[in-house]
Amino acid sequence: MILKQHLLLTLYSFCGILLKVAVSKSKVKGSQGSFPITQNVTVVEGGTANLTCRVDHNDNTSLQWSNPAQQTLYFGDKKALRNNRIELVRFSWHELIISITDVTLSDEGQYTCSVFTMPVKTSKSFLTVLGVPEKPEIAGFTKPALEKDTITLTCNTSGSKPAADIRWFKNDKEIKGVKEVNASGKTFTVKSTLELKVDRNDDGITITCRVDHESLSSAPQLATQVLQVHYAPIVKIIPPTELPQEGHYLTLECDFNGNPIPEPVIWTKDGGELPDPDRMTVNGRELTIAFLNKTDNGTYRCEASNSIGQDSAEYLLFVCDFPTTLSPSTTTPPQTTTTTTTVSIETSAASPSTTAMKTSKELPAPEKDPSALADQTATDHAVIGGVVAVVVFITLCLIIVLGRYLARHKGTYLTNEAKGAEDAPDADTAIINAEGNQANADEKKEYFI
Repeated sequence: MILKQHLLLTLYSFCGILLKVAVSKSKVKGSQGSFPITQNVTVVEGGTANLTCRVDHNDNTSLQWSNPAQQTLYFGDKKALRNNRIELVRFSWHELIISITDVTLSDEGQYTCSVFTMPVKTSKSFLTVLGVPEKPEIAGFTKPALEKDTITLTCNTSGSKPAADIRWFKNDKEIKGVKEVNASGKTFTVKSTLELKVDRNDDGITITCRVDHESLSSAPQLATQVLQVHYAPIVKIIPPTELPQEGHYLTLECDFNGNPIPEPVIWTKDGGELPDPDRMTVNGRELTIAFLNKTDNGTYRCEASNSIGQDSAEYLLFVCDFPTTLSPSTTTPPQTTTTTTTVSIETSAASPSTTAMKTSKELPAPEKDPSALADQTATDHAVIGGVVAVVVFITLCLIIVLGRYLARHKGTYLTNEAKGAEDAPDADTAIINAEGNQANADEKKEYFI
């Protein structure tokens, strides 16, 4: 009997322990479900921040939002702090959402959501405010630069948080600058410096300073500067497309560039003025010579200059004879010319001294018309062939006449004037000593050996 009572007591004790464990687990589960849930928020300065607090299990206990200074903003659906920028978005026993409009950098900090249970349960939400960088400005370029000068450009932007990034572009190509960051309270001032050695190809290009920042999304801030570079002119003469011939006209174009724009060009011939102004006229960059003749042969020079320097080019003219016959389809080939250019450039716009630098260059020869050259070559070959044939014919005739003459007079002659003439030392003695003293002249015989 006593044993049974002990067994029953033991069983009751075990059941009590199981019941206590079950109750304890239920309380723990309910306690976990009553903890508030929040998230960190990031917003751009001037934007709107929504702070959300949720509770899975709540037995009609009020929720509360407090700012970083521990001031109550909302208790349930009741507004506790008088601030027109803070408004209630949604309220229930399981959720409390408030909004802060026109956010400033001073609004940044840690906000607290509380559930007033026993004990009070809280959750933290950190509000991050991004400072928007101001529109950048480019400084350092105030006047036109001279070719081969080194210019220094700076780009500044302030008010960014965190610090913004500055990038440089030359037209569409990125170039590297030197960045410097300085803190100013909660924001940063960023400065970037770019050094650039300019040449004539940089005249008119666009230098861009671009500010990248997470608050700008896909629309970065931009500042641009168009470069202006002064340089001396470069001159070349564009030759004619046809071969200069007697009676035709010729047009030479003086092509040049420079900044500032060069003054009107000067045309000369063989180092002096144009000899025939009636036929040789200058219109802007072009020199036109009418009714070409052999006296127009020579070197023509074109010169252009501006405040930075000067340059010139030369063209050698050779006037061809007018052809007697030309095929209707024949196109006169252009003339091969050589252009020599001389350049002198001032070292500085402010310096009175001038450094002369001379360079020579050759322009490519214009293309020739193969059909016209073939016709002209054929004509020349025909004339040369006729002359050679006449010379050969005359030479052959002289050879034949000379050969016949030599053939007739070649050999040894012996005269038998009379008996015993063989012993005579020569023909005269044989005649003198001849028998009959040439009385029998009709009987004399001649032998050709």
